[in-house]
Amino acid sequence: MLWSDPENEPPKELRDMQEMLRRLGVLMALAMVLTMIVLGLR
Repeated sequence: MLWSDPENEPPKELRDMQEMLRRLGVLMALAMVLTMIVLGLR
């Protein structure tokens, strides 16, 4: 790393992608739980 580099901050695109992936993971987990509940009720 060069001395002129900013403080270990990822570029905006990378941060946006990480945020999106995090949300996607949460949504997937919720979908799995809902699916398990629906299957369990049948």
